[in-house]
Amino acid sequence: MSVAEPRRIALFRHAKADWPQVSDHERPLAERGRKDAAVAGRKLTDSGLTFDLALCSTATRTRETWKLAVHELAHRPKTVYEERIYEASPGELIALLNEVPDEVATVILIGHNPGVHGLAEILSGSADEEARERMNRRGFPAAAFALLSFEGPWKSLEPGVCTLSGFWAPSE
Repeated sequence: MSVAEPRRIALFRHAKADWPQVSDHERPLAERGRKDAAVAGRKLTDSGLTFDLALCSTATRTRETWKLAVHELAHRPKTVYEERIYEASPGELIALLNEVPDEVATVILIGHNPGVHGLAEILSGSADEEARERMNRRGFPAAAFALLSFEGPWKSLEPGVCTLSGFWAPSE
């Protein structure tokens, strides 16, 4: 793939988690989260994107979210479970995305708030106004995702270079 072709990123927050007596990293999805993860997968399919790579936090709730969502996709991308996503700041997530090989055109990152929401805001130098308004109004609830694009190699990803083209969140 040419670095002149647009790169696409989906930032996907894990679905609603349960609160059993386990460590935060091991928290599973709640029943509602399992339903919302599958719906989010269908909405990702509706976006028309075909993901080349999935970067997923190692936390139980993100792995379960991805397992349910990816089942709804027409194409299953290569998935890398990445410890650095758990509790990552937007800057740390940018550094991780800067490592993506240039032959990868489209990435989905499955992570946590506040990092995922902050990353969507920081990267979005421009936006479809409807998508920005929905994200600002809704925040970044569980199972929500933002769609962004930029041009250039992954190592050039930095604050303000992306266009926010879409935002979806489950109805509450």
